[in-house]
Amino acid sequence: MAKRSRGGFRHRTPITGQKKKYCRFKKAGIKYVDYKDPEFLKKFLNEQGKIYPRRLTGNSLKFQRRVAQAIKRARHLALLPYVTDLME
Repeated sequence: MAKRSRGGFRHRTPITGQKKKYCRFKKAGIKYVDYKDPEFLKKFLNEQGKIYPRRLTGNSLKFQRRVAQAIKRARHLALLPYVTDLME
């Protein structure tokens, strides 16, 4: 019977042409995510109004939490929709 390796990570080779993700907030030096700016927050929403996950936006954990909180506040004040068919 063949011996199976237990545990360990399976490393994938990086796909060529794929850009390295970066936190746009750290790069630009932004310290505060403003919930009163819906045009900026729309960059973090898909067409249905759902918040993009961290793995797609490239945000750090700290700023992803701040973005999510800002989006929720903007939704509460009706600056952003909770659900929509198409975002503009």
